[in-house]
Parts: sequence; C-alpha cells; structure tokens
Amino acid sequence: MPDYRPPLQQMRFTIEHLAEFSDVAALQAYSGVDADTMEAVLEEAGRFASTVLAPTNWPGDRQGVKVVDREVQVPAEIKAAYGKFCEGGWPGIASNPEFGGQGLPKTIAIACDEMWAAANVSFALCPELSQGAILALDRHGSDDLKQRYLAKLVAGEWTGTMCLTEPQAGSDLSSLTTRAEPQADGSYLLTGRKIFITWGDHAMTDNVVHLVLARRPGAPQGTKGISLFLVPKYQVRADGTLGERNDVYPVSVEHKLGIHASPTCVLSFGDQGGAQGYLVGKENEGLAAMFTMMNYMRLGVGAQGVGLADRAYQAAVQFARERVQGRAPGERGRVTIIRHPDVRRTLLLMRSLTQASRSICYYTASCLDRGNHGDTPESSAAWLARGDLMTPIAKAFGSEIGQQVTELGIQVHGGMGYVEETGVAQYYRDARIASIYEGTNAIQAIDLVGRKLMRDGGSTVSAFVSEMRAVDAPLANAGEEMAPVRLWLAKGLDELVQCSTHLLAGERKDPELPGAGAFNYLMLMGTVIGGWQHARGALAAIKALEGNPTDPVLHKTQTVLARFYAEHVMPQTLAYGAAVRANTGTLMALTADQF
Repeated sequence: MPDYRPPLQQMRFTIEHLAEFSDVAALQAYSGVDADTMEAVLEEAGRFASTVLAPTNWPGDRQGVKVVDREVQVPAEIKAAYGKFCEGGWPGIASNPEFGGQGLPKTIAIACDEMWAAANVSFALCPELSQGAILALDRHGSDDLKQRYLAKLVAGEWTGTMCLTEPQAGSDLSSLTTRAEPQADGSYLLTGRKIFITWGDHAMTDNVVHLVLARRPGAPQGTKGISLFLVPKYQVRADGTLGERNDVYPVSVEHKLGIHASPTCVLSFGDQGGAQGYLVGKENEGLAAMFTMMNYMRLGVGAQGVGLADRAYQAAVQFARERVQGRAPGERGRVTIIRHPDVRRTLLLMRSLTQASRSICYYTASCLDRGNHGDTPESSAAWLARGDLMTPIAKAFGSEIGQQVTELGIQVHGGMGYVEETGVAQYYRDARIASIYEGTNAIQAIDLVGRKLMRDGGSTVSAFVSEMRAVDAPLANAGEEMAPVRLWLAKGLDELVQCSTHLLAGERKDPELPGAGAFNYLMLMGTVIGGWQHARGALAAIKALEGNPTDPVLHKTQTVLARFYAEHVMPQTLAYGAAVRANTGTLMALTADQF
C-alpha cells in the first residue's frame, strides 16, 4: 500500500493565500490564533493521519463491520485509532470552549478534515458527524441538553448521528413517518425505522447520541410538521452518569460498494414500546435545526472528496515514477511512464483539480468563520451569504472531483489499478458515495439555483463575480506567462454571468428551467471559482518568487498548475454554459414509457 504523506506545504499555502487566513485570525473570536498555531496543528494532524489513521484504511476495508447481539462491531484497529484520536484532543478542535472545545477556526479544522478523510474516510465520518451534532445541539438545544451531552460529545467520549432517511422517504423528508409521542415528564417516545444511518451504532464509546427527525401527533403535513429530537443509546441521568439502555437498536448494516469500515445502519426506534427522546429546538421546526448539522456535513463531504483525490494522486505519482514501460523520443531504452506526455497530462489534471476543490472548501470554511464571528452585523451578513452560496458548490464540486480524480488514479495504474491489491480501487469505491449522501449533488445544484441565485435576484452571485474579476489587472501585469490564465478566467466569468442571467430571466417562462440547468450551472460555477483560486495562487507565488521565497519549488508549481488548469480545464466552462442555456424541451420530450 502506498503511504499517505499529508501535503502540508500545499495546505498552508492554500489557507494563507486562498482562504485569507489573516482576515480570520484578525477576528476577535480567534484572537489567540496565529500562523504558528496553524502550523503546529497541521503538523501534528499530519503526523496522526499518516502514522495512526492511514494504516487502518486497508484492514478496515477488508474486515468491514457486522451486527452481533444487537450491537455493531467495528475492526479492532479502528477502535484503537479512535481512542488515540480522543487522547489527542482532535474531536473538539473547532468546538465551543464553553464545553471543552479548543475553539479553533473551521479554516484550520477543514484541513484536518481533509487529512482524516485521506487517511481513512470510513473513520473520518464518525467524528465529522459528531461535530455536526455538536453544532446543532449548541445552537438549538436547551440548556439542560447542552449540559448533559455537549462536554461528552466534544471530548469524543460519546458520538453523534443524523437520523433522517426512512425506507419510503429518501430525499423527500415530507414523507417521513417516525412518530414522537409526548410524555408527562416532557420527554417523547419515538417509534419508527431509519435507514442509511452512518455510524448508527458501535462500541467505540459508552454512548451514541442520535438526532432524529420525527412527527408529533397532530403536526402539520409535509416538512412543516417535522420536529428534531435527541435520542441517546443509553439514558443520561441528571448527574451525567449513564442509565438504562434506550429502545433504539441496529437491525442490520448495509453491504456497500465502499466505506466498508463505516457502519451504515438500519435503526429501529421503539420496538419495545418507544425510544425516549427530547425535543431539540422548537416544535415543527426540526428541519431548520437539522440543516445546521447538514450544512456542516456538506462542507465536510467536499473535504472528503479532496482527501481521497489527493490520496489517489499520491499513489498515481509513486506508481508512475516506478513503472517502466515504453520508449520516449530522444531517449535510449525503456522509460518510467511518468516520462510519457499523456501520463503527465493525467497527473497534472489530477493535481490541478484536487487543488481547485481544496481551495474551494478552505475558502468556504473561511467565509463561514467570518460570517459566524464577524466584527459587525453587516460584515457577518455578507460573509454568511457568501458561505451559504459556497456550501453546495463545495459539497458537489468537491465530491465530483473526488470521483474523477480517484478514477484517473486507477487509469494511471492501468490493469494494476483495477485489482484490489494496489489499494487505489478502494479510493474510487470510497469516493463514490460522497455525491449521494448529505443531499445528492443534483439537490445541491437545485439549492444553488433555487435558493441562492434566485432568492436575491442574483445579487450575491453578482457581487462574487465582481470580486473575481478584480484579479484581471494583476494578471495583466504578471506578464505573458499568465496570459492563458487571464484569458480563460475572463471567458469563464462571462459565461457565468450569461448563465445566471438566463436562469433568472427564463424561470417564469419555463418552470422546468432551473432543474434542467442546475447541475451544469453548479459545475460551471465550481470550475470558474477553481480557476479564480488558481489565478490567485499563481499571483501569490509570483510575488513570493520575486522576493526571497521559502519554497521556490512549491511556488513555481503554483504557476504551472494555474496555467494547466486554464488551458485544460477552463474550456469546459463553455460546454457547461451551452448546456445550461439549452432548451428544456429535449429533456421533457420523451414520455416515461419511452425511456
């Protein structure tokens, strides 16, 4: 198995120059955080990911998980790694210090999320879900629930889950049927069945805390009648000690294409009379509370795509440097395949796409940090709007790139990539789910168009486009080397403006238009933002090279990646734009029976 080497230099460069870390560190909420803090956290996280987590990836995939005596068993290596994860204080690095968290910005934590996913994405899903549950409970839970549950969750002594999906209600949550009957003591008894519950049960911790969507008696139909409930695996007494086993059990675990060491459970609530739960937030407003957790997870899913893409790229580079095959013009004898132009094209495509999606995820985290902790209400509102716009792009673009790059990693390996022994097939299998869970990428695209673009008449997108255009003058002054970057970024931004106008103007005439054009619009926007970030990275690198660069190889690489992305990836924006503007009549022309 290829070793995992966290790309710490690239991460630091991205955080500093593309996620605008100095602006985040200047916030009052992060007054104790500086570049040295960031360096120290990344170094230690990289060590943990490469030496503790990465060795568990292959055995975890081979062993998988199973239900024994109504409890999920996970590989011993995973359980041991989780114990060390908690000993290192990693579960709470970005959590509220009031409950034992370290309170670091998400701009730093997102890089750790990438490393956890690259090392072992099955493992990474567990603390990621817990972090989402912590955030939802911190923002919406009662004081009593916070005091009973948050410190244990932040310490990693307990873990959290998100229970939405039911057999008859996938993405359509309005159809869910899980019931919550109110009790005299203010609690509720829940009955129903949830499916596809990631890390829904395990024995790595003393307790598992489920956040469950359900309906109260007499609640309105549809999503307006959904409430959110906290349902612990074991009851928690007033003094914080654990009580009786609650009436929630794993029925089975799914046998999946990938993430084999992550238990995806069918959970049954109330087979023995009802699982005791507690209302989180207000009655009938559970979906809004749950979206706090879901949006957090969506950014994490984008980072999963980045991590797996980087892991696949590293393996492909190592193989290409070692695999001898074929001859090259001007050279005697056979050569390693990294000498061949098409292999180099593939590797540069893998690396430039990975860096584009990384910069998008890190920038999204930075927007949310500035939005949640802004110095003025106006600043907070503007950055939250930008973060809301970026979240579906980070999730969908990051997971799409994760699939593309892990597939390319198999291609570089040739036939050896198609067999499991090399390990690269696992990266592809593990990456495939990311475009499905936490809202499919089509749902992300519809959210981007319907809620983000059209909600304010395109003003948030327009403001972002204007900001991205501001790099045109610096690119013009950077010389001929940056001419392709400048040219294709301008074309991509023009395409984005035209498509935004098309969707805004055409929706009233053609109600099918937003849904028909949404996915291509999201990929257009992600590709353009990736190009903007590559351009900014190149400009920062050129500035560093003109002075006394600390890492000239890294800085020179940024300029090459920016040019390659401009020449080989940005032309796709024209195709995405044409698809967005295509007539929807073709999509709706066939009857259901004609498919």
